Amino acid sequence: MKKILMTLAVAFVAVAANAQVYVGGNVGIASSKNGDADAVTTYKVLPEIGYNLDQNWAIGTTVGFGKGTPVNIEKKLEDSMLQNYFTVEPYVRYTFVRSKYINAFVDGGFGYAHFNHAHGAAASVNAWSVGVKPGISVNLSPKVSFIAHVGFAGWKSAKADMDGAKSSNVWGVDLDGNNVTFGVYYNF
Repeated sequence: MKKILMTLAVAFVAVAANAQVYVGGNVGIASSKNGDADAVTTYKVLPEIGYNLDQNWAIGTTVGFGKGTPVNIEKKLEDSMLQNYFTVEPYVRYTFVRSKYINAFVDGGFGYAHFNHAHGAAASVNAWSVGVKPGISVNLSPKVSFIAHVGFAGWKSAKADMDGAKSSNVWGVDLDGNNVTFGVYYNF
C-alpha cells in the first residue's frame, strides 16, 4: 500500500511540475425568505479540476453538491430552495484568445444533476444538459486565475423519477446576465 501511495505522490508531483493541472471551482451561500415563511439557507459547493493538454485545449470536470440556488428569485422559490442536488459536468475547453492577463474560452461538454425529493414532492428529478459555455479568465498571477462563465447554449432535459413521468426538454441560448458563474483557479 505504501508503494502505491508513493507512486501516486510522485506521479502527482511530476504532473504538477509541468504546470498542466489546475484546481478551483465555485461556491455560493444565501439566506432566502419568501413572504411569511421561515428563512431558508441555500448553498453550492462545486470544486473543479482540469488538465491543460496544450496552450489552447484543456479537459476538466466539476463535481459538486448543493441545496437550492443561492440568490434565486423565481415563481416556485420555495420548491427550488429545498431541493438538495448532486452534479457532475465534464468538459473540453478551447481557448481562442490568449494574452498575458486575459484569456477567452468556450467549454463544451455535458452535465448531469440529480435533485433529491423536494419538500412535499413525490419524486426526485434527473437533469441532463449538452452544450457550450463561453467564459473569460483573468490571470491575476502565473498561478492564480479568476474565471467567469456567461450563459449556456445547447440542450437541457429533466425528468421526474417516477412511473409515467414525461421529460421536459429545451433547446436554446441563454446569455442572460443572471446566468453568470465566478470561480478561482490555482494553476500548478
